[in-house]
Amino acid sequence: MCVVCGCEDGEDATSPLEPESPGDGHHHVHAHGHHHAHDGHSDDHHHHHAAEHAHVHVDPTAGDLHYGQGAARVSVPGMSQARAIQLEADVLGANDHIAAHNRAHFAAHGVLALNVVSSPGSGKTSLLCATIEAMRASAPQLPLAVIEGDQQTARDAERIRALGVPAVQVNTGKGCHLDAQMVDHAFASLALHHADPQHGGVLFIENVGNLVCPALWDLGERAKIAILSVTEGEDKPLKYPDMFAAAQLLLINKVDLLPYVQFDVATCLEYARRVNPTLECLTVSATRGDGVDSFVRWLLRAAESTAAHAP
Repeated sequence: MCVVCGCEDGEDATSPLEPESPGDGHHHVHAHGHHHAHDGHSDDHHHHHAAEHAHVHVDPTAGDLHYGQGAARVSVPGMSQARAIQLEADVLGANDHIAAHNRAHFAAHGVLALNVVSSPGSGKTSLLCATIEAMRASAPQLPLAVIEGDQQTARDAERIRALGVPAVQVNTGKGCHLDAQMVDHAFASLALHHADPQHGGVLFIENVGNLVCPALWDLGERAKIAILSVTEGEDKPLKYPDMFAAAQLLLINKVDLLPYVQFDVATCLEYARRVNPTLECLTVSATRGDGVDSFVRWLLRAAESTAAHAP
């Protein structure tokens, strides 16, 4: 996961890993990197151990490699499982502290904050635009705002602003997700931050396109909304279970393309509920408008509940 990628500090890179318990049907492999300097002397004088302990399970039947079954559920070259767990706890602990502040701040303003997550190209922004237009028709008095996350450009924020809705673009550079501090800074620049709590409001946080890392990072949102397009394949909930386990609502988008792709909605929903039995699901089409009204009703119920509990 991105919490530990590239964060090696060598502090305990040579720490041995605990052996697997017998009878688990897998092999535990320590991959050691070696560097040989050939300058006329024997290798005994120039034998260096990189000590890259790769925590990998090898499927004895197919030979498949599984790097996510250790205690840390991730393998980083040169880093022990214990160090990876500690690093993740440190980084996420700091983030969660800010996320708790965000959550309290949103609640104090009666703002429903939603973390919209998906892979690139699922139609997040298009669906968000269609939803905003439908919400302004159904509840014109309800304040709306958007935080847009991408690596570069302000293209998506410009699309939202063209609809007359305030939007702040957050570009992450090499970062693959938004974090709580980014959302805190962005929310402070929105008019919704200063709105009357009695009026409530909805803040859409469109995360960076990624089905892995955003699942791990709490932004202080009320709920994560996962968007999966029918062009991506119905098996995505099984391939990326952390994201679908973290979501409260799944939107299966681009259903207007169902006649042209191999995608079974019932099978997708079955897979999604294997990892998250309580997951709600709606089928939608940003271009044709299918299901958008149902999504708006879901949003308005959630916004009403949030506003009702505001101080």
